[in-house]
Amino acid sequence: MHNTPKVVGGYSAACTQRAAAFYGKFVETVVMALGTRDPETAKLLENTYRHVNIALVNEMASFCHELDIDLWDVIGLAATKPFGFQAFYPGPGVGGHCIPIDPSYLSYLSYSVQVKLGYPFRLVQLAQEINVSMPNYVARRAQDILNSERKAVNGATVLLLGVTYKPNIADLRESPAVPLGKRLEEIGAIVQFHDPYVTTWHVDDLPVNRVPDLDVAMRTADLTILLQSDSTYDLASIAATAKRVLDTRGVVPASSNVEHL
Repeated sequence: MHNTPKVVGGYSAACTQRAAAFYGKFVETVVMALGTRDPETAKLLENTYRHVNIALVNEMASFCHELDIDLWDVIGLAATKPFGFQAFYPGPGVGGHCIPIDPSYLSYLSYSVQVKLGYPFRLVQLAQEINVSMPNYVARRAQDILNSERKAVNGATVLLLGVTYKPNIADLRESPAVPLGKRLEEIGAIVQFHDPYVTTWHVDDLPVNRVPDLDVAMRTADLTILLQSDSTYDLASIAATAKRVLDTRGVVPASSNVEHL
């Protein structure tokens, strides 16, 4: 909070000054806006910017997988350009309150704008469609991996690692692990989970089994899916211990039993 700039805007110039004085007590940089509408729209723009770019690399993940191209290497190569490119990374979906929720306000507002201007805010809607589809895509990849081992997903044990919406926190809001777990259960998988910050987790109000011993669980599960790269996870150990791994974050060392998203 201290070193992230805080944008403030008030109903009047005096309100803005009072807000800036308050936040200036504990925030290093306070940026004053002209009113209340601009900072709210700036928040929507910033979240939508990430939403759209995450959708781009999520779609690239499917594209590169079909062509047998290492997307993670591609992103690293593109990131060597010192201007005009910012690296975003694919994943099992987006979570939290900001990215999957706030752009929906912009999309909703665009309907009224569409009536006035005659065109929709299509990019936001398309990004939402792509990012929402990622849990189902991960489930299909899991099914393909099990098929390659001559195993049916129906009755297979699938272990999910990290069910929060981002690593190293206990926040479950809008986590893509929920629709993924739901889809896996729908196609017959026995879903288990491990998360260093979460002791109880539910899918559709039904509790999911939390494994007490991670190493034992990885050795016995038919497939382990890494959803969040929590710092407590020994990534080399995951590659060495699990039967098969689907790494949605591109962090598990390459091995014959590891596939990256």
